[in-house]
Amino acid sequence: MALGGGNFLTQNKILPGSYINFVSVSAATAVLSDRGICTMPLELDWGPDEEVFTVTNEDFQKNSKKIFGYSYDNVKLKGLRDLFLNAVTLHAYRLNGGGNKASSDIAEAKYSGKRGNDITIVVSKNVDDSSKFDVVTYLDASKADSQTVESAKELKANDYVVFKSDAELSVSAGIKLSNGTNGTTSGESHQNYLDKIESFSYNTMGVTVKDEVTKRLYVSFAKRLRDEMGIKFQLVLYDYKKADYMGVISVKNKVLDEDEPESALVYWTTGAECGCAVNASLQNRIYDGEFEVDMDYTQTQLKTALQSGEFVFHSVNEEVRVLDDINTMVTTTDTQGDVFKDNQTVRVIDQIANDDAVLFNTKYLGKMPNDAAGRTELWKDLVKLRKELERIRAIENFNESDVKVLPGDTKKAVVVENAVTVVNAMSKMYMTVTIS
Repeated sequence: MALGGGNFLTQNKILPGSYINFVSVSAATAVLSDRGICTMPLELDWGPDEEVFTVTNEDFQKNSKKIFGYSYDNVKLKGLRDLFLNAVTLHAYRLNGGGNKASSDIAEAKYSGKRGNDITIVVSKNVDDSSKFDVVTYLDASKADSQTVESAKELKANDYVVFKSDAELSVSAGIKLSNGTNGTTSGESHQNYLDKIESFSYNTMGVTVKDEVTKRLYVSFAKRLRDEMGIKFQLVLYDYKKADYMGVISVKNKVLDEDEPESALVYWTTGAECGCAVNASLQNRIYDGEFEVDMDYTQTQLKTALQSGEFVFHSVNEEVRVLDDINTMVTTTDTQGDVFKDNQTVRVIDQIANDDAVLFNTKYLGKMPNDAAGRTELWKDLVKLRKELERIRAIENFNESDVKVLPGDTKKAVVVENAVTVVNAMSKMYMTVTIS
């Protein structure tokens, strides 16, 4: 007869036997989340329609042509090159999708957009087997794909075209696809992007729009997610200091490059802000991007810009540098003072908010009993997170007693009380020298 065995929750077994639980030493899953993740809605000549697609820095360097339609060094990708100087991952969305796909008798472009018009299909007889054809796909003058087949129905789709299985193959020096068009960008396409991006996680959102109505739409979105849903990120806009909100950064400078939008510095700022460590600041950071920056400001104008909550670049010994890493918050309250104007402070509090939420939702929500032992476990994990922030000098003077986990008003609720002192990078030095 078999003996009892297995795991146990309480000592209430009936059959004799060995009941053994294997557990790990209680360890917090509390770790600081990664930074470097951003999102941007883009106007593109190539790419998926009506969906968010994710591009890593490595993807961008190696596969920019099949993702965005252009090689890495193409002028069309100047803004994205600025972005990926500091960003690790981009959640992108094509605003001007929905146009026509370029096509010919033999193939149709994989995506809509005018870039499809630069695709050419060359068909030639195979030199080894005259019953077969070599079908080569070119983007501009660059070979993208080559297949040897007897008929069109054997052709497989590649990164650029979908072949028509009923086409008749015949030798041709070049069958150019045509009639590809970009769609139009509208308020609806911006709203579609916001609807789809809401479920993603990111540190910054960058938007290059210039019209006031669309800017207000994005600010409202940021406020709703930050204040009502607890989803923390910062929005980077061009020339929108009126936001007056710690979750919004307003880039003051325009770019002077011909045929480039004056708001193009949003790319670099978005990437730099999302890639900036939680214990660091962009103040005095050198702009190492490719755009020519308008820095025609007097000292008085620079002072006014800072007082107005503008993120501004200035010239230091012929280098372009960030004057101060601030957001648009100007109006302070008793509960949100001047310290919240600094983006380094916002990074710290956003890190705490996001990491605490992830910790609670994954380890405690619906899983941990709300008793003294359960609350102690939560307290240990929260303390661990803050000690890690202190270790990397994002906060200082932390004491374990600064965190309290208490029972809430209902049996399912817990209340956390917490105090932290945020560290900011040195900004001003006041020195008195006494000479005798």
